[in-house]
Amino acid sequence: MIALWIILGVIAIIVIAIIGIYNKLVHLRMRVKNAWAQIDTQLKRRFDLIPNLVETVKGYMVHEEKTLKEIVEARNNFASAEDVKGKADANNVLSNSLKSIFALSEAYPDLKANENFNSLQVELSGTEDKIAYARQFYNDTVQMYNTAIMSFPSNILAGMFGFKEESFFEVTDEAQRETVKVQF
Repeated sequence: MIALWIILGVIAIIVIAIIGIYNKLVHLRMRVKNAWAQIDTQLKRRFDLIPNLVETVKGYMVHEEKTLKEIVEARNNFASAEDVKGKADANNVLSNSLKSIFALSEAYPDLKANENFNSLQVELSGTEDKIAYARQFYNDTVQMYNTAIMSFPSNILAGMFGFKEESFFEVTDEAQRETVKVQF
């Protein structure tokens, strides 16, 4: 009889451990989704500001049509990207294009003095900071999740229940790591 209670106790401990590991994996997966939603929210905010920025800049930067087209194209590429890697690549191109606009503003004193442009620049700068923070939080969360699904014994349950490794939000194109070069 004692052996039966010991076996039942061991089985109960194993079941509780499995439930705990599974719940931890679900919790981490949801944190990854939430972290991505935070990035998405900030990117949406930036996307809402970009058309205003482009319209403000258009009148002043007649000769910089290429830069404006790059921004619109990068924005559209992000919207059509379907995975984290595609969105990360499009986001990096968009960030570099926006830096180019702000650097080009130095060549246009009237634009630099424009109150609407300055307001948009401040808004976008703050949004870029929020995006950087959200990306860092997302990557930290993905690291915790990926570590959990690769660690023993949770890797066994992760495989059984279909938990898949998530991608980091990172720069994959070395050219995007370089400083933005602006030529007049």
